[in-house]
Amino acid sequence: MSFQSALSGLNASAKNLDVIGHNIANSGTYGAKSSRAEFADMYAVALSGGGGAGNIGIGVQLSAVAQQFTQGNITTTNNPMDIAINGNGFFQVAAPSGSVNYTRNGQFKLDKDGFIVNNDNMKLMGFGADNQGNILAGSAAAVQLPTAGIAPNPSTRVDLEMNLDARWTATDPGVAVTPRIDFANRLTYNQATSVTTFDAQGKPVAVNFYFQQGANPGEVNVYATADGTTVGGTAANPQPVSTLTFSPNGTLQSASSTSLALSGVVPNMNNLTMNFGQTTQYGAVFAVTRLSQDGYTAGNMTGVVIEKDGTITGRYSNGQTKTAGQVQVANFRNPQGLQPLGGNLWGATFAAGSPIPGVPGSGNLGYLQSGALEESNVDLTGQLVEMITAQRNYQANAQTIKTQDQVMQTAVNLR
Repeated sequence: MSFQSALSGLNASAKNLDVIGHNIANSGTYGAKSSRAEFADMYAVALSGGGGAGNIGIGVQLSAVAQQFTQGNITTTNNPMDIAINGNGFFQVAAPSGSVNYTRNGQFKLDKDGFIVNNDNMKLMGFGADNQGNILAGSAAAVQLPTAGIAPNPSTRVDLEMNLDARWTATDPGVAVTPRIDFANRLTYNQATSVTTFDAQGKPVAVNFYFQQGANPGEVNVYATADGTTVGGTAANPQPVSTLTFSPNGTLQSASSTSLALSGVVPNMNNLTMNFGQTTQYGAVFAVTRLSQDGYTAGNMTGVVIEKDGTITGRYSNGQTKTAGQVQVANFRNPQGLQPLGGNLWGATFAAGSPIPGVPGSGNLGYLQSGALEESNVDLTGQLVEMITAQRNYQANAQTIKTQDQVMQTAVNLR
């Protein structure tokens, strides 16, 4: 019996305990992957006829420490900058030196310049977007979100979907009477509604619409004001901006005009197109079911949402959204060949193969989940059981040395 076999067993058991201890220490590390100590037996075989069934081994050796890239559980965090990969792939992060490393830890933040970075100030890589929100093609680079706000968009269109009560009585006194309507006198019109539009500078402009049953059945006159200023005619003699004509079954037949002439009435304001296409005149109460316009004021970015395909959508204070970029991930033919660098990072190696980049969800790459993180894939219960087993192995190898020592002592004591 040889001391060498027992010593190699003690060394192997100690290294196995090191690996298990490392796993247990990182059981709470997001994106961490467990490792497994893999061993191989050793034989001292002479080149000249040393083989045979009676060859006795000389111990064990550590063959490899293989990381296990199985999927970890995904836990929600409600932080939109936390990202988990559900499936294959790694985030690509660029170090300040320019080198690219890989990680499964999706704890990202925004720095002062708008770059998405991890705790080591490494920048997440992907694609940027132009001012119109189109993803820029080309090679992946550090993703930088726009720091400037979104420009205002002047209103050009108003969609009005409503029912004008067919039971209204005429309040139009006739074309020969001036004024035909008094906006301050509720008795001169049947109903009114308003919508907030925006001028070229993003300033709000309140547009009020007044509906007046005409002298002829099935006709409704539409009047308008913008920020209190009469649109059409004069303040002393307002004129309809449009006259709606309905068929006997209550559907809209025609509108005398679909243009609301605000240019010149309100500074920096465009003319608006009025869409009455879904307006009806049924024998039911007046009801507005849709009143919308296409303009908005200026806005600043208030947050981001990262979609499952990596698209980064910026949310602005004016209620608008715009694509700000897209995250790119990468995978390897042999992930176990990656070099652990610490800090939840891996480095590319020849054994791992060349990185295969792509957008999340393409090929065999996994999808992203925003507001979530991937937990360590360490099975804590299993590691504790393996630790007990490794401890028993260490004790058994120590017993082997003790037995060998006793055998040698017996031989020495022979007379």
